Amino acid sequence: MMKLVIGDKNYSSWSMRPWLLLTHFGIPFEEALIELDEPGTKAAILQFSASGKVPCLLGDDGFAIWDSLAIAETLAERYAQHPLWPRDANARARARSVSAEMHSGFVGLRSAMPMNIRLSRPGAGATHEALADIKRVDAIWRECLSMSGGPFLFGEFSIADAMYAPVVMRFNSYQPQLSPDAAAYARRITALPAVAAWVEAARRETHRVADDEIDE
Repeated sequence: MMKLVIGDKNYSSWSMRPWLLLTHFGIPFEEALIELDEPGTKAAILQFSASGKVPCLLGDDGFAIWDSLAIAETLAERYAQHPLWPRDANARARARSVSAEMHSGFVGLRSAMPMNIRLSRPGAGATHEALADIKRVDAIWRECLSMSGGPFLFGEFSIADAMYAPVVMRFNSYQPQLSPDAAAYARRITALPAVAAWVEAARRETHRVADDEIDE
């Protein structure tokens, strides 16, 4: 059985993405959780991934795939029976585009509003850069939902939704102003069973990463 190596569910936005895909689509896997920002964290991760970062997916043969988007693409190839990417070619290209934009961008949002599911700080982190990123995310969501008709970005839940799910977690914590369509989409993502399971587990965790506890 495949093994997914992840960090704390409360903090690890990158780990959340492939975990949601595996869970939502019912793909069997084992989970190995390594607490982040501890003296032994890097050494523990290096046992699985040469990158020294999570997530990392280990195949049945121990072959390692790291980076959330690389794992997602691999799952789409191996489990083509599931619509991890949209079936329509143009929709699939757009889904890849918005996923890659999430993967490489939004530094202002990431920096000012770190994912911390247990945190509730409405209005915190509202830097100019973060607000500009939020505006762009809102526009992406509205455009995709308008073209697909929803309920998710490309109709059915896909890799694109998994890529933006940690942003929804940030919005739940910091509660920036969103358009009605974007806010409704965020509520649908939050209510998705796989997301709800991740959130429930995150709330049960007691480990703390000081750098992501902006209330301190």
